[in-house]
Amino acid sequence: MNIALIAHDSKKELMVQFCIAYCGILSRHSICATGTTGKMVAEATGLPVLRYMSGSQGGDQQIAARIGCNEIDLVLFFRDPLTVKAHEPNEGDILRLCDMHNIPFGTNIATAEVLIHGLERGDLDWRNIVNPRVK
Repeated sequence: MNIALIAHDSKKELMVQFCIAYCGILSRHSICATGTTGKMVAEATGLPVLRYMSGSQGGDQQIAARIGCNEIDLVLFFRDPLTVKAHEPNEGDILRLCDMHNIPFGTNIATAEVLIHGLERGDLDWRNIVNPRVK
């Protein structure tokens, strides 16, 4: 599966810790991320991460485009609802696209853990039946 990782500045370290904890599961999937988040995750875990631009430079829009093309299967977007800065990615557009394409979307550590355990068990394979990729 193709997994996208995005994190607001104050949640980047949490994303790194999450990826370290679940490195074994994530290593069996393709990971992409916005610039700084992807760099931090790759350096901490050794996982190959396809890095897009930073969120402030349009990296979140690059991921949104992949969602719109049905090329992303799971999005983990650790957001800070209290101190969001203007230059940080906006989850609204990505959430809307995930809803349109039936893509699981986790915005916090609790939801991310539920999704990652579901991924490990194979519970997220329903997308291939409900919303198969157009080749």
